[in-house]
Amino acid sequence: MEFGLVSVIPPALAILLALVTKRVVPSLLAGILSGALIVSSWNPVSAIGYTVQTVWSMVSDSWNLSILVFLVLLGVLVYLVTLAGGSARYGEWAARRIKSKAGAQFATFILGVLIFIDDYFNCLTVGTVMRPVTNKFKVSRAKLAYIIDSTAAPICILAPVSSWIATVMTIMGVKFAAEGIGMDPFTSFMRLIPMNLYALLALLLVGLVSLFDLDFGPMAHHETMALAGRDPGVLEQAEAETESLAPNPKGTIWDLVLPISGLVLFTIIAMVYTGGYFDGGISVIDAIKDTDAALSLLLGGIAAVVFTLAIFLPRGVVAVSQLPEAAVKGFKSMLPAITILIFAWTIGGVVSELQTGQYLAHTLGTTLPPFMYPALIFALAALIAFSTGTSWGTFAIMIPIAVDFALLFSVEYVLLMIGAVLAGAVFGDHCSPISDTTILSSTGAACNHIDHVTTQLPYSLLAAGISFVGYIIAGWFISGLGMNAAGAGILALLVSIIALITAVRILHGRSEQETTFQART
Repeated sequence: MEFGLVSVIPPALAILLALVTKRVVPSLLAGILSGALIVSSWNPVSAIGYTVQTVWSMVSDSWNLSILVFLVLLGVLVYLVTLAGGSARYGEWAARRIKSKAGAQFATFILGVLIFIDDYFNCLTVGTVMRPVTNKFKVSRAKLAYIIDSTAAPICILAPVSSWIATVMTIMGVKFAAEGIGMDPFTSFMRLIPMNLYALLALLLVGLVSLFDLDFGPMAHHETMALAGRDPGVLEQAEAETESLAPNPKGTIWDLVLPISGLVLFTIIAMVYTGGYFDGGISVIDAIKDTDAALSLLLGGIAAVVFTLAIFLPRGVVAVSQLPEAAVKGFKSMLPAITILIFAWTIGGVVSELQTGQYLAHTLGTTLPPFMYPALIFALAALIAFSTGTSWGTFAIMIPIAVDFALLFSVEYVLLMIGAVLAGAVFGDHCSPISDTTILSSTGAACNHIDHVTTQLPYSLLAAGISFVGYIIAGWFISGLGMNAAGAGILALLVSIIALITAVRILHGRSEQETTFQART
């Protein structure tokens, strides 16, 4: 059944209400119920039944259930580390070595780049480790959430070994085979990395913002308030949970380093295991490409908690009598994220049923000159990912469409068009308030979710606007000048980088002038 224009109502309603009311859960619920009414032909009884059924199908899905349990395990792990005194000792150690606010921000960025295996894992781990350090230098929670979010998805979509790439290469391989395109998916992915303009620009931008403390838009206000000790983005519930703890004075820095390192190591081992490496016959890289990321996170989380208890209990930094409290408090600390994730997945299921993405793609895919194709595909992928809150779903919808568009003109367009899909999907997912990675970035930073969305948006739009122009330039280089895709992509990237650096300098200068003027008045 085709639902047409009304299929856009649920995601649009949820996003609009979230931005206006700053209350995410009721906004998501409104979007879910509106979609359920549409699917049920406006029958309220059937709509309620459909909603309950969809929620249950999302919660009981093995992938989603693994992620939810991992979140609880991570909450327990963080509580245990804090209770043992590891977080406090790490904060003291880092404060002695990191000498500036810019250093704390850039260290957060570098850690995010290093954890390229999975975006969920990246968001939560980086936030957990770096929050005490950024607190020390009065980095706002909105800034921390931005650094986490702007590193997680972009690095995962660029790294040739991550949980994202298996999905992308599978979709590419099926479409290449169907169209008789003789290109290897992995080699093709490596070639299109320079054509993923948004991911590259987002990483450059967050690096510049972190290292040189460049703030503009609502972020500048949050940073000013944080320096004054009144950070408006602090998630008060998470802060209260942390402040209520009495860390064990016997704890050391290793009581944070070992559990987090164990979590990283065990998760990577689990990824190799679920990818079939130990069955023999494949390499580690191939195993990671074929891994079950959600199950790997779950197994890694279980192993990390067991390992942490094994090193904490014998030393007495955590007592057996405190374990029930750790379980309850760890779960409670993750409850807001779990609730939002379940509702975000549910509205994702609703818009999938309504075929919102397909409607947007085919309705807006109008006839344009060939040099505009990459920019059009970028914009379509961004709109679909923003509306549905999923980049992976956007890949599945848009990569086949992008290849079809490319073949209307030239096979040389194929990789550039796929690069535009990946870039647009990451952008839309990056700034959507109903995206799971956006939600988890807020959770990792213990930041108010809507504050994170609104402060991050100007940065995302800046990188996206330049990327859009970059794809027009790349398309013109190919269709107008007859260049190959690799050369066109690299030249467009260089132009985009120069434009981004120039724009950041101008915007930061204006922000400083406004801040100075407000201080004087």
